[in-house]
Amino acid sequence: MKLNIQLLVVLLFTLLPTGCNTSHIRPDLKYVLKRNPSLKQVVDHCEGNQEKMLAAEFLLTNLPYYYSYSDEDVHAYLKQFEYHGMGVGGSAKAAKDAVMREYGHVTAVTSDPIPDMESVSAEYLIDNIEWAFKVREEQPWSRNVSFEDFCEYVLPYRIGDECLKPWREKLYNKYNPMLDDIRHLPEAQDPLFVSKVLIDSVARETWHHTMDLEYGPHIGPDVTDWKAGNCRERTDWLMYIFRAVGLPCGCDYLPVRADGNVTHYWNCVFDKEGASYYMYPDEAITPVTGFEDERSKIHRQTFSLNVAEQDRIRGRLSEVHPRFRRPFFEDVTHEYRPDYTSALTVPRDELMHKVGRNEIVYLCSTSYMEWVPVEWAYAGRDSISFKDIHGDVILCLAVYRDKELLPVSRPFKLDMHTRAITWYHADCEPQSITLVNKFHQFFEHFPQRMIGGTFEGSDFADFREKDTLHIITEHPLRLHNVVKLPLARPYRYVRYCGPADGYCNVSEVAFYSASDSEPLRGTVIGTPNGKDGDKEHNYTNVYDGNTSTSFNYDHPSGGWAGLDLKSAKPIDRIVYTARNRENYIYAGDTYELFYASDDGWQSAGMQVAVSDSLVYTVPADALMYLKNHSGGSDERIFEYKDGKQVYW
Repeated sequence: MKLNIQLLVVLLFTLLPTGCNTSHIRPDLKYVLKRNPSLKQVVDHCEGNQEKMLAAEFLLTNLPYYYSYSDEDVHAYLKQFEYHGMGVGGSAKAAKDAVMREYGHVTAVTSDPIPDMESVSAEYLIDNIEWAFKVREEQPWSRNVSFEDFCEYVLPYRIGDECLKPWREKLYNKYNPMLDDIRHLPEAQDPLFVSKVLIDSVARETWHHTMDLEYGPHIGPDVTDWKAGNCRERTDWLMYIFRAVGLPCGCDYLPVRADGNVTHYWNCVFDKEGASYYMYPDEAITPVTGFEDERSKIHRQTFSLNVAEQDRIRGRLSEVHPRFRRPFFEDVTHEYRPDYTSALTVPRDELMHKVGRNEIVYLCSTSYMEWVPVEWAYAGRDSISFKDIHGDVILCLAVYRDKELLPVSRPFKLDMHTRAITWYHADCEPQSITLVNKFHQFFEHFPQRMIGGTFEGSDFADFREKDTLHIITEHPLRLHNVVKLPLARPYRYVRYCGPADGYCNVSEVAFYSASDSEPLRGTVIGTPNGKDGDKEHNYTNVYDGNTSTSFNYDHPSGGWAGLDLKSAKPIDRIVYTARNRENYIYAGDTYELFYASDDGWQSAGMQVAVSDSLVYTVPADALMYLKNHSGGSDERIFEYKDGKQVYW
């Protein structure tokens, strides 16, 4: 998508007025109608109705900023979501493979975007306005939705860069009847109450969540039929539905996760006082102050240009990082956690490179080994101050020169409670470290699902009498986790039982006698997945010797996988592997460790792993990143504390 963003920037500067300071020159209604006279039909249609005229002006003056792609260009890309949502092949990968066989490729678009100024018809906009006002006028909750919120979170004819097609009437006819039973209630005047009723119904629809499909433009209204994709598509799904019935619904997002490498999206809704709540389809709607995800910044997507934010820019837009040239967002970080959000001030003395007095400095979080700007400020004489920064995140300061970000500080950790800054140094004493994975296990969830799991032995096939051999009390950190039993007692039947709500997530289990170098063999027994369960992750995978396959029981509790050893065998030790995405250390793979220095990321050398761990010597207080050159994509920055990798 980087190429397309660059094309859009060029396109917008071609379409929009120019001047010495483009920060303050924006398209008005006169400009839009001059560029596309056919859109005067929208103005003529709304003439005589003050609110409709204001709504038309709101849409038309922001219309020059939006674009989409041709249907033909995105056809194969969209098919992967359709096939997955419609169950073609079963898994997301199978759906993607089916599209590959049919079309020969599944790629994000590479063609030039098509500006809405050239492609959106007056008829389409008029129809959109009429349907938006229909629900505004007929729904009891609309009387407690401000006109400003209506324009931003109900009225827009599109969400992002999706191909346009009508959607309001279809979704209104499907979802508005779900609200008939509560429409007459006094509580129905509160959009929050109605939102809770609607999400309860919508959540019963099956969403096919996956991150395995190609990333590209927004799907568009078809997402309400296919119900497939990641958190961005899920957020779009709910926005279309809620807006179609007149409920203001937006998208809040982390520009980049503080504990991950990607953007994260979710929905926001509002009560009758205009207060914000966050919403996931499978959770209760909750005040935004209860949001728990780690963050440095939280933004709320807007349809209109954030004029106040753009007016902070003193110079040319072309000199500003592309993320902030056209801000279609509102900073809502303070709204989410006012008690842990305050200004961050960094003294100039901490900068490694010279920064001009009026030069923009960017506050950056990390995505893989790249620094991603999340906030900006002008450098002062003695310091740089950034507003409303959360904490417990890894950050870095950078400037934008020659179309590239240049780090001007060392990475640092900001404490959420004390606001103390801890700098990472590469010039400290070296230390020997042992690495067992390349991505944090708390983010994967699978290792956590083994906490409370038990290994059992019995002389009975139904385990009506059994001994507990071992209980897992903390999440496994490495590929091969070894348990030495205090007594090697003989059992014919042995098994692993997943804990409550753990879906029996386990990849491999091996039982050994004292003198054996090979695991004990037997007939695999366990709880099979049902007819409609996950056949790719059945209990038989636990004893196939392959750490890349795993068991995912189709019920949260009650799953187990074991062996009938045919005769009683003494159990001396157990070796097990959590269900995983291949983020451990694998013998034979080639790894390279990097650490952050004053000159950027420095290599600590490449190694071919000979076991499930690696040993390196690096500066003791360094920030690090481990890359697997043999495969996999999940990697994350970490530090080394108390003999363990601590991920951020």
